[in-house]
Amino acid sequence: MLRKIIGYTGLIVASLIVGLPLLWILVASLKTKPDIYTIPVTWVPDPVTLDNYNELFGRVPFATYLRNSLIIAGSLTAIKVVLGVLSAYALVFSEVPRKVKNIVFMVIVAALLIPNQVTVISNYALVAQLGWRNTFIGIIVPLAGVAFGTFLMRNHFLSLPSEVIEAARMDAASPATLLLRVVLPMSWPTLVAFVLITLVNEWNEYLWPFLMSDQADTAPLPIGLTLLQNNEGLSNWGPVMAGTLVTMLPVLIVFLILQKPMIKGLTSGAVKG
Repeated sequence: MLRKIIGYTGLIVASLIVGLPLLWILVASLKTKPDIYTIPVTWVPDPVTLDNYNELFGRVPFATYLRNSLIIAGSLTAIKVVLGVLSAYALVFSEVPRKVKNIVFMVIVAALLIPNQVTVISNYALVAQLGWRNTFIGIIVPLAGVAFGTFLMRNHFLSLPSEVIEAARMDAASPATLLLRVVLPMSWPTLVAFVLITLVNEWNEYLWPFLMSDQADTAPLPIGLTLLQNNEGLSNWGPVMAGTLVTMLPVLIVFLILQKPMIKGLTSGAVKG
C-alpha cells in the first residue's frame, strides 16, 4: 500500500511539473495583456480573447515559419530515417568482416559523444563559402548526420531472431527483399520511436537554423518565435504564448498518435547491446 501511495504521489508531482507550464501557456494565450500581469495570478482568462492568435497570424508571417518548419523537419526526418536504417542494416547484415563493422560502429559511437556546438564554426564557414546561407539546403545538409539513428537501429537489428534472417537468406532473398519484407516488418515499434524522436529534435532545432537564416523565407518556427518576441517587445507575452502553443501542437498530436508503438520500441530490447 505504501509503495502505491509513493508511486501515485510521484506521478502526480511529475504530472504537475510537466503540465502546469503547458496549462499556463494555454491560459496566457487566451488572456488580454493586462490580465496576464494580474497579481495574484489567475488561471481563468477574464475575458477570454483570441486577439493574441489574430495578432500572431496578422502581424507576423507565422504561417511562413510553420511551412519552413514542416519542410526542414520533414526533410531531415526522412533523410535520417533512411540513412539510419540503411547504415544499421549494413553494420548488421552485410558480409563485411566483423572487425571492420566494429571499427565503423566505434566511430559512430564517438560521433555521438561530440556535441554539435563543437562543429558549428567550421560548418558555418563551409556553408557560407558555398553560398548556402538563407537556404533550406544550408540548414538541412549539415544536420543530416545519423549517428543516433544508426546506433538505435543497429542494436535493434541485432536483437532480431537469427533463425528468421537465415530462413530468408536460404530462400535467396536479396538484400533489399530482406530489409523491406523481413527486417523492417519486425522493427516497426523501434522505427516509429526513431521517427518520433528525430521529428521532435528537428522540429525544436534552434542554434543552427538561427545561424543559417535571418530571413522569414527560410526561418523555422523556433526562430520565428524569437523574432516575434523581439518585434513585439519583451513585455508582450500574449502573442508569444499563442505562437508557442501553435508550435507545440503538431509534434504533440504526432506523439499522442505514436506514443504506444514508441514506448514499445524503446522497451522491447531496442537499446540493448
